[in-house]
Amino acid sequence: MPGELTDIIALSLRVTGLALLISSLIGIPLGALAGLRRFIGRRLLMLILYTGMGFPPVVVGLFVYLLLSRNGWLSGLPTEFLPSLFTPAAMVFAQTILSLPLVAGLTAAAVMAVDPNLRLQVRALGASQVQAAWTILGEARAGVLVAVIAGFGSIISEVGAVMMVGGNIAGHTRVLTTAIVLETSKGNFDLALALGGVLLGLSFLANFALLTLQGKTLDP
Repeated sequence: MPGELTDIIALSLRVTGLALLISSLIGIPLGALAGLRRFIGRRLLMLILYTGMGFPPVVVGLFVYLLLSRNGWLSGLPTEFLPSLFTPAAMVFAQTILSLPLVAGLTAAAVMAVDPNLRLQVRALGASQVQAAWTILGEARAGVLVAVIAGFGSIISEVGAVMMVGGNIAGHTRVLTTAIVLETSKGNFDLALALGGVLLGLSFLANFALLTLQGKTLDP
């Protein structure tokens, strides 16, 4: 079991880390754009993001399952462009969908909370729009870090979506949350509690690291 546990932890971190990286690379610029610029459809975009923050994981799992299944909505596309069901790639896809609205929505909220006079002052000093945007995003960095933390928290402990699209296959798609469900159903409560402790520990360490970074960014 120690070797299997190591594999489960490694896969959990790999899937969650990759999903968080993708959602951050897309969500932070998207949230910054929504917070900084007024454009046609901005209100609709914010509505979609805020709605997405409350997506039930099982609904996301069902949506991804229907997208990727052999007779699903995207079955006409070449298979090399889509991840296959019951693979880590499908789990990353589902977790990215779960965390993206949180990262983007909270980033937009953080940017909009910055004093609007700051942008006028920066532009008056001759900064370009890109430079002004970077300045505002820098002022909102604490909120952006909170957005990333929230995105991480939404997927590290998620079980419904990864169970549906990953299948909880031993040595292939079994992560900490699905392993806890399996061991609980088998009556192995000691092992399930141990796995839960590992999950809580990983979540605590990740959040501690991000909060430490946040504290450093706020130092004068």
